[in-house]
Amino acid sequence: MALLVGALLALSVGLLATGLGLDRDRAFYPVVTMVIASYYALFAAMGAPAHTLVLESLAGAVFLIFAALGFKWSLWLVVVALAAHGVFDLTHDAFITNAGVPAWWPAFCLAFDLGAAAYLAWLLGSGRIHAAARGL
Repeated sequence: MALLVGALLALSVGLLATGLGLDRDRAFYPVVTMVIASYYALFAAMGAPAHTLVLESLAGAVFLIFAALGFKWSLWLVVVALAAHGVFDLTHDAFITNAGVPAWWPAFCLAFDLGAAAYLAWLLGSGRIHAAARGL
């Protein structure tokens, strides 16, 4: 169920953003990626030891960097960051034990991340939005 909800939510957010014109601003998907990258740290702050918060913050920083670089250079880096975060969701427990993460979260986030990555890739591939920053 978490996979279905995550995938449907990603599609709904993408379609709504496109319908409202929010994704005409190239900052939209990098910001989405930054928010996504912060959730494991939030869960650590809610229910895990401080060292877990440090580990989650360091892992999240990698995705923040990719989101920032994607905004500055190419939104294809944001596609990579979103898809990589989905893989991170699958393997998270093997690297970081975080008691604050709800049991359903990894599957939900995996589906959302991959759905958002696929939708952004479709937008870029169709030419609806430009991958490269202009004037940089």
